[in-house]
Amino acid sequence: MGLRKTPAQPGYGQAGAPPGGKKRANSGRMPQQAAGRGRQAAQRPKAGRQQPVPARGPQGGPFRGQPQPPVRRPRVLTPSNLLLALTGFLFLATLSVVLVLNLRTIYYFDIRYQQLEDKTGFSEEVIRENYDTLIDYNLITKRVKELEFPSFPMSEQGRIHFAEVKRIFTVVQYLCFVTGALLLMGLVKKMRRRDYGSLKLTAIFTFFIPIVLGVLAVTSWDTFFIRFHQIFFRNDYWIFDPVTDPVIRILPDVFFFHCAAAILLFLLLGGVVSGALYRFATRRYRTRPGRDGQFYKK
Repeated sequence: MGLRKTPAQPGYGQAGAPPGGKKRANSGRMPQQAAGRGRQAAQRPKAGRQQPVPARGPQGGPFRGQPQPPVRRPRVLTPSNLLLALTGFLFLATLSVVLVLNLRTIYYFDIRYQQLEDKTGFSEEVIRENYDTLIDYNLITKRVKELEFPSFPMSEQGRIHFAEVKRIFTVVQYLCFVTGALLLMGLVKKMRRRDYGSLKLTAIFTFFIPIVLGVLAVTSWDTFFIRFHQIFFRNDYWIFDPVTDPVIRILPDVFFFHCAAAILLFLLLGGVVSGALYRFATRRYRTRPGRDGQFYKK
């Protein structure tokens, strides 16, 4: 039998050789290359089909819009936070008293608002001079040891009462400095640990206590005023006789009510600042409940 000749294909020379007379050298690798191209084609996304989103981003973190991993809600009511919050409340309370003690504008307003010139018969200059003497006596920065009014006489009982008032204001001013230093050190230590629960508790204290005291003062100021003196003084020397102690004529009860209102207002303002600082510090660690009952970072 003779061999059957295969006709030459177009573009090829004799015996199926490519043009130029050279044969393909890597004819044995064709199946592997075809299989590789097939796998690449299978890996390409097809039009109209949504591809699954990886669970992690390029830096190993979750993509934007996906729920964050569950985190524990930070503890607020701890012994250290409670102690620091009480320190913060004492600082804000004493600071409010110190501010009102130095804020003489309140009394200057009451001189005209209460018409003290007409009621007492003293000029505004005399009233201011004697009031400034009383305030300087109670400030630790002035270092006034003995109280002597420029225009008014004073009984021995009145002198004892003003000395007791000076001791209270001295304790309040020193307590303001001490609690302020302790609060600053405690907050610095807490912030290094990213523990801001004491700020929240301080805000709660400075909101709740002034509201209660404010309601008591507004509903019955006379009873509140008397109870206050009975708590802080062990005698009745705070009851002045206008004849022997005429200074009481320039110190009406309405002025003390305005001072109490200003103290409560400063205290509430301190609570607002403390709460705002807590919200600002925890803005990155605030949590929200998920459908699965876990808490996730916002």
